[in-house]
Amino acid sequence: MRRPTPADQELEQALHAAQDGDPHGFAQLWRGLQPAVLRYLRVVIGDQAEDAASETWLHVIRDLGRFTGDLAAFRGWLFRIARHRALDLRRRRFVAPGTAVDGVALDAATLAIEGFGTDWALRIIATLPADQAEAVMLRIVAGLDVATTAHILGKRPGAIRIATMRGLRRLATHPQVGARTAPASAGEV
Repeated sequence: MRRPTPADQELEQALHAAQDGDPHGFAQLWRGLQPAVLRYLRVVIGDQAEDAASETWLHVIRDLGRFTGDLAAFRGWLFRIARHRALDLRRRRFVAPGTAVDGVALDAATLAIEGFGTDWALRIIATLPADQAEAVMLRIVAGLDVATTAHILGKRPGAIRIATMRGLRRLATHPQVGARTAPASAGEV
């Protein structure tokens, strides 16, 4: 189990404030978690990510008073809602599962730090099979634990571990990832 960061501690306080009806607490929650929600939704539903994110936060606003738990539980609840909103949008708009999406791959945060760009990383991750893309996004990018990810996706923890591992292996051998990392590796000799 990872230690809470100062940012996590601030978000925990914001969560409690938002549950007490403080709009500033809710705004802080939104600012802290919206980027991760959007990255996840871009992989899952592509161009409809903004719509799904809006519906997600409307659901959160509506039901936050009934939510109980800490920040980790809230993250799990938030991403579960996001996934359901994405699936609802996909069904409503008749987007077939597996349709090409402007998606991404690997650890988007690490790739962005290395200068490769989050959008590029999300496009690569979106090329993975859907179960692997969702597992990588929730486990690696959103930082959720195996149990929470399994609950969100309705799968067993072992299936999540395998999907994450397979997704990361595919990403490691993806030609575009190799092309971007090869020059850096060659220069480190």
